[in-house]
Amino acid sequence: MPGYPGRADHSDPSDRPGGPDRSGPSDRPDRFHRADRPDRPAPVGGFYRRPEGPAGHFRTSVHASPLFAAAVARLLVGTARELGTESVDLVDIGAGRGELLTGVLAALPGVIAALPGSGTGGAGPAVRAYAVERAARPPGLDPRIEWCAEPPRGTTGLLFANEWLDNVPTPVAEADPDGVPRYVQVRTADGAERLAAPVTGPDAQWLDRWWPLEEPGERAEIGRPRDEAWTAAVGTLDAGLAVAVDYAHVRGGRPPFGTLTGFREGREVRPVPDGECDLTSHVALDACAAAAHAASRGDGGASSVPPELLDQREALRRLGVDGRRPPLALASSDPAGYLRALSAAGEAAELTARGGLGDFTWLLQRVPAAGSGAGGRTAGNTAGGYWLA
Repeated sequence: MPGYPGRADHSDPSDRPGGPDRSGPSDRPDRFHRADRPDRPAPVGGFYRRPEGPAGHFRTSVHASPLFAAAVARLLVGTARELGTESVDLVDIGAGRGELLTGVLAALPGVIAALPGSGTGGAGPAVRAYAVERAARPPGLDPRIEWCAEPPRGTTGLLFANEWLDNVPTPVAEADPDGVPRYVQVRTADGAERLAAPVTGPDAQWLDRWWPLEEPGERAEIGRPRDEAWTAAVGTLDAGLAVAVDYAHVRGGRPPFGTLTGFREGREVRPVPDGECDLTSHVALDACAAAAHAASRGDGGASSVPPELLDQREALRRLGVDGRRPPLALASSDPAGYLRALSAAGEAAELTARGGLGDFTWLLQRVPAAGSGAGGRTAGNTAGGYWLA
């Protein structure tokens, strides 16, 4: 859930493009403002710049097991193979303190060694790693990792956004007693809420298409800013694969009262936008996928390959992460190997568990090389694709 400009940092709007919203009700003494537009900077300069980092407050798949980074390394090598390139970019959006990139670079030699023919002499592709993050570069980070405030443009390879979009700020809407969707305003000091103006314009169009509110009291997080953020991120790739991983929902299965919540020190807390907790809500990834796909085709993009949505269990299974226990016979023939395999199986089970990390959704968006045409060479459009198990 770590951030870069455009992520939700509800405590420090001056860090975000456009700055704070100081019009209308948010200028009043009671200090209410729209849920996605706080107007009071936190004393620490924003939740994601706190010294303990995101890992001090929540545990992601990256922190759960190195198997996750190894799976991303396989995906990177598979993407390079599909593109037919000997050098490849890996862009981690919302990189935290660089944990995922560090893990991928550490896993690459073993991944390449296990995949014959992945490069001349088995060397595999040369990797350029970019961490996109608003916090300062942590000391001691691998010098091969370039630290960026924005995603670099013109990259070729894999763009990976793990638990980023859930923190891109969104307006919150609620249907009033007459069924009219209205913006929800929130008070910075204590999280108290009230209904404000009716939702209109592009936000209303987004609700009608993706999350219609049917009964009084129903709520929605208006995902249009996330659609735009994801479309912009995908647009930085010249060719390759863009992946977003998040808790998500799709039309027909939206939660009736929204999902906005807060996390602090590993515990779920009330979502007060005071800079003291992580504010998050699940992502309408189907809307993000449609927006980026439409933008690609509208810009003259050649891809006719639709985006793909699948759960983390299936994505990691395709990438060789298997939670099955090793055969008991191995305990006799190779006790140490059995213990290692048993430990790995336990970690894999956590990454793929129902009701836990396995319920994350992966959005995979292909970006073909310019001039490749609908049947041209792009990650994932040949037998086997980028899935290297």
